Amino acid sequence: MSSRLANTAFEPVSMPRPRVLVADDDPGSCRFLRDGLSSMGAEVEACLDGSAALQRATSESFDLLLLDCRMPGAGALQILQTLRADVQACSADSMAVATSAELAAGMRQSLLDAGFSEVLLKPCGLTELRTVLALVPTEHRNASVLDDQAALNTTGDVGTMRALRLLLREELALLQRELDTLSRDPHALSERLHRLRSSCGFCGARALSRQTVLLQQQLQQAVGGSAALTRFRRALLATLQALDA
Repeated sequence: MSSRLANTAFEPVSMPRPRVLVADDDPGSCRFLRDGLSSMGAEVEACLDGSAALQRATSESFDLLLLDCRMPGAGALQILQTLRADVQACSADSMAVATSAELAAGMRQSLLDAGFSEVLLKPCGLTELRTVLALVPTEHRNASVLDDQAALNTTGDVGTMRALRLLLREELALLQRELDTLSRDPHALSERLHRLRSSCGFCGARALSRQTVLLQQQLQQAVGGSAALTRFRRALLATLQALDA
């Protein structure tokens, strides 16, 4: 266990501005979404077609993707599925919101089931945009593997945090050894991931917590599971290394 916690005074850390990619082939909608989110403190990039949006999300990391359902090149669903299935995509695990000028019966639920965090009906107002931006927790704007302050806020003291991180270290070491076998049994893997989420929360294991959620979603949808598993392995290893530092 790291000695860096011994006499650490935890200072508040200012969070960077959330990075948002807006993709909408209607210039008016695109301008409103871009300007509205910018006025709320977000750093916004905009694209007018799906192909450009996919290229940007593949090569750059965004905290939130705001994707129109119908665009030239690719719609919201195709973009998200392609990103989730790409191990190398920089925004593969970004939160995503689908936007549409109309929603057929059952479409909203289908998009949520596909992995979108919300569906935004256009035209919308600043209140709806503020709600969408709030979907990005401040924790997702910090790339640290272990968040000591978040763990302390949950556990209450350093001693309890250390004890829980030791237990997490044992859990992750066992999971690493068993992951190949579990990957052939989606139900068993889902059960392990369900238990792991609470451990990550107690210990401030941000990156692993996010990848755990995404892998659970991909197992349920049976889409892009291999890429999600690869990213989960990376986060697991990084967390083990951080716990041993």
